[in-house]
Amino acid sequence: METEVDKSTIKPIRKRRKIVLGIIISMCTLLIIYFGTVIYFMNHFYFGSTINSISVSGKSVEDVNEQMASEIQKYQLNIKERGDINEKISGKEIGLKYGDNDTFKELKDKQSPYKWIWAVFNSKDYKMIAGVKYDKNLLKEQVDKLSCFDSSKVVEPKNASYKYTDSRYVIVDEVIGNKGDKDVLYNHAIDAVSKGETTIDLESINYYVKPKYTSKSKKVLATKDLLNKYVASKITYTFGDVKEILDGSTINKWVTVDKNNEVTFNEKQVEIYIDRLAIKYNTVAKTRDFVTSKGKEIKIGGGSYGWAINKGKEVKDLTSIIMEGKSIEKQPAYYQTALSRSNDDIGNTYVEIDLSGQHLWFYKNGSLITQGDVVTGNNGSDKTRTPAGVYKIDYKDRNATLVGENYASPVEYWLPFNGGIGIHDASWRTNFGGELYKTGGSHGCVNSPYEVAKTIFNNIEVGTPVICY
Repeated sequence: METEVDKSTIKPIRKRRKIVLGIIISMCTLLIIYFGTVIYFMNHFYFGSTINSISVSGKSVEDVNEQMASEIQKYQLNIKERGDINEKISGKEIGLKYGDNDTFKELKDKQSPYKWIWAVFNSKDYKMIAGVKYDKNLLKEQVDKLSCFDSSKVVEPKNASYKYTDSRYVIVDEVIGNKGDKDVLYNHAIDAVSKGETTIDLESINYYVKPKYTSKSKKVLATKDLLNKYVASKITYTFGDVKEILDGSTINKWVTVDKNNEVTFNEKQVEIYIDRLAIKYNTVAKTRDFVTSKGKEIKIGGGSYGWAINKGKEVKDLTSIIMEGKSIEKQPAYYQTALSRSNDDIGNTYVEIDLSGQHLWFYKNGSLITQGDVVTGNNGSDKTRTPAGVYKIDYKDRNATLVGENYASPVEYWLPFNGGIGIHDASWRTNFGGELYKTGGSHGCVNSPYEVAKTIFNNIEVGTPVICY
C-alpha cells in the first residue's frame, strides 16, 4: 500500500535547507575574503598605515623602501613662528637618514596579516615610527641659526603696567613679544625629526615666554583699583586763610608697583612733602617784621615762639588718610601753635621787652594792660644775658623760689619763657630801668615791679608771645 506524503511539511524543510545553504555560502565568501585579504597583507602594509607621518597605505615593502628613500631626501622641518614667519631645517643639513635597509620590513612584520580585522580598531597598528639617524650637533647648530634667536629681532614680553592719566590710573596692555625658550624648541625639534614630523608650531608647543600678568589678570585689576583708591584722596591743609591742596596729581608720584604687582607707598616722599610744608609755614625762630611801642620798625628773629608742625605724627596721619582714600580738610599736627596765622603770627596779645630801653609793655587784644621799667640780664656776660628773640610763656607759677648758682630768690609771680629765664617780681629791688642792668643786672630774667608782674600774671595765658629786642 503506497504511503501518502504530507505536503504541508515539505515547504518548511526546503526553506530551512535554503537558509543553511545561504549561511554556508556566506561563510565561505567571508572566509575567501578574509584569507584573500590575509594573503594581500602578507606583502602589503595595512590600509591607512603611516611611517613617520608618511602614508604607506596598501604598499609593499619594496615600494615603501623606494618611497621612504625619496621622502627622506626631501625632508624639511618647518618652524612656524609668530608674525607669519616660517623657517626651515632640511634633512641634508643635519645628516638625516634611516637606520638600515631592513627597517621597513621589520615594521611590516609587526603587522600580522591574520590580525588585519582587529587592527581596524587599533590605531597603533597603523602609525609607525622608523628609526632615523642624524647629527644632533648639526641639528643644534641649525636651531641656533634660526632668526627667532637673533637678539636684534627678539622682543621681550612685558607684563601689563599702569599709567596715571586724567586723574586716574589705567592699565597699559601687556607686550606679548616673541622671546622663546630655546631648550623647548630644541627638544621638540629632536622629537619631530625622530618621528618624521614636518612642522613645529611654536605657539602650540608653548615655546614663547608669556607675560606673567595681563590686562585681564585679577591681580592687575585689583592693583589698579588700589592705585585709584590712593589717588582719589584729596587733603586740603588749612593755614589760616591759606590752603594747600594735596591730590592725585602729587600722590601718584609716591606709589610704585613691583614686578609682582605689589603696591609700595613711598613714605620718604611723604616726609619730603611735610618738610616743604614746614619750611613754608613753620614760624619758630623765623625773622619777623615788628613795630615797637615807640613806633620803630624792626626785624626780630630767633626764639621758641611760633608754629611748628609735628612731622612724625603728620607723616603717619597723612599716610593713613591716603591709604583709606579719604578726602578731608584739616590742619597738620603741631608740636606747638601760635596765636595767629596772619603774616605776623604774634597777633595783638603779647609782652614786649625793650632790652636797651629796659622797659616792658603788655598788650591784650590790642589794648595796653600794663607797662613799666624793668631790669634784665647784663649783656656783658653770656651767663647773665637776656637773649633777644620771640618766645612764649611756658607756664605760670605762684610763690616760686628761683634757684641758681649762689642764690635762691623767692618770688610771688613766675612766668618763664626761655628755659630758666622769665618775668617775675623782684621785691629786693626798689629801682628799675635806666642802666641798672649794666652793673646790677639779673641772671637773665626780667625783673619787674610787683604790680606789673602781678597784672601780667593775672591777665596772660600760657603760650602768649614775648618779644625781646
